[in-house]
Amino acid sequence: MLESAARGLSRSGYGNLVLEQVAREAGYTRGALYHLFEDKEDLALAVLEWIDETWRREVGGLVEQQPDPVTALIALARGHAVYCRRDVARVAMALRLEFSDQDHPVGREVERISATLVKRCARLISAGRRDGSIPAGAPAGAIAQAFVGALEGVVIQLAGQAPYDQLLAERAAAGVLGVTVPRHPPLDGSDLRASI
Repeated sequence: MLESAARGLSRSGYGNLVLEQVAREAGYTRGALYHLFEDKEDLALAVLEWIDETWRREVGGLVEQQPDPVTALIALARGHAVYCRRDVARVAMALRLEFSDQDHPVGREVERISATLVKRCARLISAGRRDGSIPAGAPAGAIAQAFVGALEGVVIQLAGQAPYDQLLAERAAAGVLGVTVPRHPPLDGSDLRASI
């Protein structure tokens, strides 16, 4: 149900999300949906929690395995591209745009999740600057915002276009960071014979 709702939010946004369609795609009745969730807001908040948890488990796990800040940030970029192949790449962006300048629980949760990611990236950027692997420049927070913005743009535009989504997410990340990274094999095992 949550993945179906995430796809619906990604495609249509909150205002145009049709709960009957979400339930039908997930193999449930509308009554079952309302048994599980109070209303559309409750469902959207549950979707954000599900995305945050699965992203942290799948992408965050890749980041934590890396030996240094640059490879951690590159792993984040590549892992995010793979994660967004599920047709959920636009959820945060759609909700952020829809709830901008509004005090709404869904908008506040999107901002909380986004701010957490930016802070995580800023900490890695600061660590990279301390060890000399990331050059000096704009404040770490500004670089982190640009990093997340570039990454979101790439994965939204290329969602599902494996393996190029990973490769171009990596290149965008490296460009924002001001670093050169060695070529990595795709996370999904596909071949990158063609160059871009």
